[in-house]
Parts: sequence; C-alpha cells; structure tokens
Amino acid sequence: MDTYTLETADADLVYDVRGPLPTTDGRPPLLMIGQPMDATGFAALAARFPERTVATYDPRGLGRSARKDGRVDHTPESQADDVHAVIEALGAGPVEMFASSGGAITALAVVATYPADVTTLVAHEPPLVTLTPDGPAAVRARAGVREAYEKRGWGAGMAAFIVMTSWEGEFTDAYFAQPEADPAAFGMPAEDDGSRDDPLLSDRSWAVSSYRPDVDAIAAAPTRVVIAVGEESVDVQTGRTSAATAELLGQRVTVFPSHHGGFLDGEFGYPGKPDEFAQRLREVLDGAS
Repeated sequence: MDTYTLETADADLVYDVRGPLPTTDGRPPLLMIGQPMDATGFAALAARFPERTVATYDPRGLGRSARKDGRVDHTPESQADDVHAVIEALGAGPVEMFASSGGAITALAVVATYPADVTTLVAHEPPLVTLTPDGPAAVRARAGVREAYEKRGWGAGMAAFIVMTSWEGEFTDAYFAQPEADPAAFGMPAEDDGSRDDPLLSDRSWAVSSYRPDVDAIAAAPTRVVIAVGEESVDVQTGRTSAATAELLGQRVTVFPSHHGGFLDGEFGYPGKPDEFAQRLREVLDGAS
C-alpha cells in the first residue's frame, strides 16, 4: 500500500492506494469512501479485493487529512470536491466506487456534480434522514442525540445514537417517551471529557444527513447508481433512508449481507460479515442486481 498527500486550497487530503496505477486488470480503480469513517474502516473490505487496485482516503478534518478552510462543519458539496480531486490525482480515469453511510451521500453529490468521475456507484445505507415519511420526527430524534452529547458528553451521546439507530420503524411518541439512554448499558463511559467536536454526535455533519440529492443531475449522469441496504438494517433508520433514497431515484434497494457496518471485521467492536459482503459487492460491481 502506498500513501499520498494531495494538497488543495482547503485541505491536505491523505489517500492510500493498494495495487498498481494504472491498473493492470482492465478495470477502473475501486474507490471506497465513508463519512465520518476514514480509510481505516475499509481495511477489511479492501483486503478482500486483492485482484483490484483499491483506493481509500480520509475526508477533510478526519483521520490524517488536515483542513485549511477554517471551518469545522462537514458538507457533501465540499467533500464531493475533495473526492473529485482524489480521483483526478489517481490519474486512471473514472473509478468504480463503494460508499458507506455519510460517504454514500458524498458519493451522490459527486455523481451529480462530476458525472464523468464514476462508472458504477454502490451507495450503502445513505442516512438521508429528511427523505423518510417521518422526516420531521427523524430530525427531532437526531437533535436529541446532539442534546444528550452536549449535556452529558460522548458516552451519553453515543448511547443516544445507538438507541436512535436501532429503533425499528418510524419515530413515534413511544420513541420520544423513553428515558435518557444509560451509557453503561452499552459499555460506554459515563465520564465527560469535555469535548464537543465529535462529527457524528454534534451538529457538524447535519448538512450531510439533511442533504437532498439532485435527482435530475444523477439521472442525467452516465453513472450506474445502486442503493444498497444491509439485510439486518431494513427496519431501522438507515434501512428506511436507503429505501427512501432508492425510491427518490426511481429504483429499489439492493440487499447486502449484515448491517450498517457489514463490511467490518471485529476490530471496531461491530463485526459484520466481510467475506459475504465483499462477495456481494463483487457481484454487484460486475453487474448483478
């Protein structure tokens, strides 16, 4: 694996390349992106594509990529510009892309803004919270996570986030009537370290989850777009947002093994089924539905 730093006006973007450039297998590079996940989250999945040239990167302000724009918020538009710059730096033409979570939202912005950059996009569980029928309630639930984080720190915020993302179905009065989540029940620390800059628990990434894809621009792009959902996620928020995104784009979701982190092995304490996930991704990239 080779690691590079791409200096732009707004950020120093660190990206990794596994395999030769230009590629030797007749396929485009396979770019894997996330948000707020950085490149470390794709190590297990990338290792399961030894036949491909795989690139990963750290979004600006996350992991190894330093920002120079004086901002702390994350937006799909700025991240799309960064991904475009990385694709240009690879110098191998358009890429195939696997994009996870907030990265899937960034990827939809890439297709809309830079339609020549991506041949096939597999967008896995984009958390576009305003697209579901209970969008206003979902936005209220998201605000509740931030409130818990601001009041009681990272452990409380993470516990609230787990409760929100594991809730099945629409966010009803029963959801909001629950007591405050106990960090200890989820193995989270109750102590407050005083920090309030977490990109997942603060409001710094709300522009990502509030994004509305440019349907016309995506439809006009030559990119084949696949909206993917884990079989274990169908009834929870990211499963429902995936279905809503697919419907917005005039398609149906493509089912993958496992859950929101289905491509992870056990290093983050949230193991999926990376072997089965990689095989499904390989099939979908090869044109299977």
